[in-house]
Amino acid sequence: MLPLPNVAAKPWWKRQRWLLLRRLSQLGLFTLFLLGPLAGLWIVKGNLASSLTLGVLPLTDPFVLAQSLAAGHRPEAAALIGVGIVLAFYAVFGRVYCSWVCPVNLVSDSAGWLRRKLRISTGRSPSRNLRYWLLAAVLGAAFFSGQAVWEAVNPVTLTQRALIFGGSLAWGGALAVFLFELLVAPRGWCGHLCPHGAAYALLGSKPLLRVAATHSSRCNDCGDCYAVCPEPQVIVMPLKGKQGHGPVITDRECTACGRCADVCTTDVFRFTHRFDTRRD
Repeated sequence: MLPLPNVAAKPWWKRQRWLLLRRLSQLGLFTLFLLGPLAGLWIVKGNLASSLTLGVLPLTDPFVLAQSLAAGHRPEAAALIGVGIVLAFYAVFGRVYCSWVCPVNLVSDSAGWLRRKLRISTGRSPSRNLRYWLLAAVLGAAFFSGQAVWEAVNPVTLTQRALIFGGSLAWGGALAVFLFELLVAPRGWCGHLCPHGAAYALLGSKPLLRVAATHSSRCNDCGDCYAVCPEPQVIVMPLKGKQGHGPVITDRECTACGRCADVCTTDVFRFTHRFDTRRD
């Protein structure tokens, strides 16, 4: 069991800045979705699967569109334009959907925080490759059924629905993920099972924005970064420089959440670009 992060030596704002920015991003997005049904101010219409901003900017989730295509549905031009915009964004920023947009991240982070507070060490996570098999299974189910059947049970869809519209079924999906990650498998859903995350890891596999262990010489081996990282396996090679690896975390599984930078008392990590090879 990894120890709790020891960040008391850093100012409060500095040890929480990336977390706070992520929460502002997530809550800001849902505020935009809520303004329509609650206040009649339709800045954004739709949901995370497909939306229209200010009546002119379409955005389409590539994973949802892939299911629609597998089901044999012909997409409209707006959907194709929307998916192109999204793909261009994540080509630059990588798998940030999972940490800066997805509502399940709120659930997962809460479960992880409580798990560390309660010092729960039981449970075992499945193979991380399982999410890629589930991705293929979801597309296969759409192909054979002619429907995007996954969206009826997708925790991302259910959690957004719960936050905006409520409903026992929607809240039940969010609760299931929370209990699974708290009691059964740490980071089990987001880090090992979610096909949505697998899709974005593939689509944003070589982004420009990256986190780097630029100041790895300052590392005191406290393990705090591993304790909070949703994908801790991505840190090892850049931090330790094993096999000649550079300081940049290039692994496609990194969600660029910035928690390693938040909790590191010696400021080893920082955001940079993928071609930044500086190390000290």
